[in-house]
Amino acid sequence: MTLPDPNRDTRPRLLILGGTAEARALAQALAARGDYEVSLSLAGRTRNPLGLPAPTRSGGFGGTEGLAAHLKAERIDALIDATHPFAAVISRNAAEAARIAGVPLLALVRPAWTRRPGDVWTEAADIPEAVARLGAAPRRVLVALGRNEVRALEAAPQHHYLVRSIDPVAPPLAVPHARYIEARGPFAEADERALLEEHRIDAVLSKNSGGAATYGKLEAARALGIEVIMVARPARPEVETVESVEAAVAWLQGLGLPKSAA
Repeated sequence: MTLPDPNRDTRPRLLILGGTAEARALAQALAARGDYEVSLSLAGRTRNPLGLPAPTRSGGFGGTEGLAAHLKAERIDALIDATHPFAAVISRNAAEAARIAGVPLLALVRPAWTRRPGDVWTEAADIPEAVARLGAAPRRVLVALGRNEVRALEAAPQHHYLVRSIDPVAPPLAVPHARYIEARGPFAEADERALLEEHRIDAVLSKNSGGAATYGKLEAARALGIEVIMVARPARPEVETVESVEAAVAWLQGLGLPKSAA
């Protein structure tokens, strides 16, 4: 007979997917409470992610089946998808893996940005459409996309691009006019306005990521009357969803999770 290990952590096990500010804030809130054994998983797309207050793994699980196997093997009691609003593939994998493993799933998604008086927005369904909506005439464009998505700009080489990303764009884009900025938000409106004016930007290419950290560019564009080509969010799985860390903690409490068996 195997006796229970008195040193084993018996708190309910929670896996959080995502390297977003929301994932970090949730992990911090749960660390302060101390009543869950929390682990985090990052997609591994950012080379130097900010520190997180819980054990963290980087890289994918190998799709739906791999994530489902991980949930079972690690005896995960609940899964929270706090990935980026544009991480559609990961969110679909999470929904299916949670179903296979029989694990409760919650999506923590920041609210989308909405048009405000004075905004000059042109909406696009995806990034290729957004690039096409820049038009045929050369423009000076601030590009606020992920470094893995900027290759779409090569379809419109006539524009002058100012590409901002956390990590370097490598190799550089195959376009004649591109400059690169490596920076991580938050970005203040005053700084964004100075950037737009310095580079004589006349269009901003942005995903509707939501959140406060990168909203400054939209405020600056509004003040300067600059057009924003706004990429709509992709469809997400139909799962229970909240928009705040507080609501996510309340959801966890509402599950009434028992302590894990020793």
